[in-house]
Amino acid sequence: MIKHSKNHLSDAKETYFQHMTAALSISLQLFIASFKALIHSFVPSLFTKSASSKIN
Repeated sequence: MIKHSKNHLSDAKETYFQHMTAALSISLQLFIASFKALIHSFVPSLFTKSASSKIN
């Protein structure tokens, strides 16, 4: 698994911490979009375009 991780980091041309920062940033954005979509499912007038704008 370590070899595959090193190969992936090399292919991405990123250090471990650069990759971690990018992945966490994407993860946080998707988490927020998911939470907004959950709220939107119960109250359709809220967050009408928030989640779909992240998908498109």
